[in-house]
Amino acid sequence: MKWLKSLLVAGLIQVAAVSSSAAWAQTDLDRIKADGVLKIGTEGTYAPFTYHDASGALVGFDVEIGREVAKRIGVKAEFLEGKWDGLIAGLDAHRYDAVINQVGITEARKAKYDFSDPYISSRAALIVRGDNDSIKGFADLKGKKSAQSLTSNFGKLAEASGAQLVGTDGFDQSIQLVLNGRADATVNDSLSFLDFKKHKPDANVKIAATQDNADQSGIIVRKGEAKLVAAINEALAAMKADGTYTTISQKYFGADVSK
Repeated sequence: MKWLKSLLVAGLIQVAAVSSSAAWAQTDLDRIKADGVLKIGTEGTYAPFTYHDASGALVGFDVEIGREVAKRIGVKAEFLEGKWDGLIAGLDAHRYDAVINQVGITEARKAKYDFSDPYISSRAALIVRGDNDSIKGFADLKGKKSAQSLTSNFGKLAEASGAQLVGTDGFDQSIQLVLNGRADATVNDSLSFLDFKKHKPDANVKIAATQDNADQSGIIVRKGEAKLVAAINEALAAMKADGTYTTISQKYFGADVSK
């Protein structure tokens, strides 16, 4: 009888092990499809990417991208808002399945998380008054006044190009100093400039030059979720192929921001 009991116990252990392995084998994509919901972490305070409109609704470029990706996977998008400092950590806590919030693709992040293909690119842009023809490239900043947040990477780039920095609190103030002639230029984010011109198309400023290297952002998920990344990439590629991405991009930036 002892051998029979031992056999039964061994069988139960094996069944439990198989059941446990099956549970763990379920990927995030399998669960998302079963639940019918893609949970997305985002700030909700970062216009024009993710913010609330006058009615209080969550809107923005990243929000529309997230909704479209979820739809093409065959589920609904559920947005969970949080502060930037804890946003990516929410993936570790399984609060959501992905973060869509202009998360830059870096080697440090790629070591711990997986990214989709890049879905938006930004460059350092050299911005001057519309009637300024003397500054055509970064080398022309030498000896000129550039309005910058002093600790930003853009400020460091302007300084490295030989500019005299005029300290500001951010993009809006930098643009105003250029417009009123208190600064010759500002080096800033190309996406911020496109958003500004979208709302103020008649503003007398232009981009004189951009850096060759672009900073790219992607949709970030937990490490090892290859099936989910593949599904997201397939959705992004289809959006670009059928013009949906261009429509969203034009709505918020008046330009294609994928390259």
